Amino acid sequence: MHKQWVIADIHGCYKTFVNLLEYKVQLSQDDQLFLLGDYIDRGSGSKEIIDYIVNLQESGYKVYTLRGNHEDVLLRCYWALQSKQWTPEIEELFAGWIRHGGKATLQSFGVQTLDQIPSYYIQFLENLRYYYLLNNHVLVHAGLNFRHTNPFLDIESMLWIKNFAVEAEKIEHRKLAHGHDPKSLDYIKQCINNRSLTIPLDNGCVYEGSGGMGNLLALELNSNQLEVQRNVEYKPLFLVA
Repeated sequence: MHKQWVIADIHGCYKTFVNLLEYKVQLSQDDQLFLLGDYIDRGSGSKEIIDYIVNLQESGYKVYTLRGNHEDVLLRCYWALQSKQWTPEIEELFAGWIRHGGKATLQSFGVQTLDQIPSYYIQFLENLRYYYLLNNHVLVHAGLNFRHTNPFLDIESMLWIKNFAVEAEKIEHRKLAHGHDPKSLDYIKQCINNRSLTIPLDNGCVYEGSGGMGNLLALELNSNQLEVQRNVEYKPLFLVA
């Protein structure tokens, strides 16, 4: 059986992402790799991560990408700027994006303003999906709103929700794997080992030094194999840790 790997919330940690894939996951072209969004912001390698993902896809690897809230905010601000509909609401949204890592993304692209980001990358972000349905799992960035009759119609919740309770029948008794809300490594392992209905996979890669945080994770869905890569952004590339 081919392997199905899931990684969430890379957040500009390019070196860590490459180390995880090259040395621990050792992705083959028979495998599937699902990325749950938030490729950009906070870390210094947002552009490099997108380039790396696209290169994998163009080289024949089965890489499937979801949209996170950070990509969504960038796009909302980008199109408001392009269409000259820059409202006070968008100004506030943009200021929040800058505070939460957007400045590092602009620096990664070597630009001063959003409209200077090459359209190639905007198109990549526009084409990101909101969720994937697999045989035994639902994959989404943040989660689902189970108070909604059909949770798959609530796109805002897929990007932003926290503290939701799974109603198994609404997702045909699949497990739900997600990122967005950083959890400690011990808690994540507990959810995996106890076969919880929800599998959080954001271990706060950018929060190195915080208790139980600072890793980028890859979960193989068929075997529950968890690969843990410590943040190596300030170390030489390809240093195994």
